Amino acid sequence: MPGPEAGGSSETVGGLKRRLTALLREAGIDTPDLDARLLLGHVLDLDLTGQVMRAGEPVDAAGVAAVLRLGAERVAGKPVGRILGRRGFYGLEFALSAGTLEPRPDTEVLVDAALEFLAGRGAAPGVIADIGTGSGAILIALLANAAAATGLAIDICEDALRTTWANAVRNGVASRLLPVRASYAEALASGAFDLVVSNPPYIATEKIARLAPDVREHDPLAALDGGADGLDAYRALVPRALAALKPDGALIVEIGYDQADAVSCLMRESGYAAVSVRPDLAGRARVVAGRRA
Repeated sequence: MPGPEAGGSSETVGGLKRRLTALLREAGIDTPDLDARLLLGHVLDLDLTGQVMRAGEPVDAAGVAAVLRLGAERVAGKPVGRILGRRGFYGLEFALSAGTLEPRPDTEVLVDAALEFLAGRGAAPGVIADIGTGSGAILIALLANAAAATGLAIDICEDALRTTWANAVRNGVASRLLPVRASYAEALASGAFDLVVSNPPYIATEKIARLAPDVREHDPLAALDGGADGLDAYRALVPRALAALKPDGALIVEIGYDQADAVSCLMRESGYAAVSVRPDLAGRARVVAGRRA
């Protein structure tokens, strides 16, 4: 990190971080401190400890300009994950691309539910299908925490599947993951899977225009638009997944906050047993699960 004489700047690491935080706070960003830390760390290659320990060190003009350029992108509404090209999820790091939804903390509830299901099966290896895999975050998190499991990462988007494969390699599970291009569960063989998981598009079409700009303008529309009532994906997925499950296998899906009753009803009508709903940390219904009897 060259001194000010190398690049014409008298800015320090700590001063630049405070400046960026203030800029983001004034712009109304919800998490200005966290976002400033991530953006600064990306440019200067410093984790939180490094930023604290080296707070008094100078940053050259090129570094200052790069940090402020990323800050301007964040002020303009671009999510930090899209700026950096990666996002943390379930303790792992995932590359993002134009064809992938940015994984969010609420989806970790689905992973928790799926891991509990797999753990309840004992030492038997689990065969998993992740429908609409996107970045592969759900399946890769499962494989990273269930060493005996294998999985299919299914998506209609080639870009998403390339990103999934890169993330599988990055996180050391590529030998247990197979990317497959297909629509919903149409590629699944009957009775072959212990677990099917999905975070499908579930936003009603007319609500998309009212989504926050960081979602509406940066996540792929195909990963958001669930049709007129937000349930199109579940209608396609739920009955097909049932046929793909082994006896006592489970389907576990993420839902919108107001869709628990509708998705539970779809599962019951399709023949699932033990249908249950799990809330997220805010207490909103987030996951519906059902089993093949």
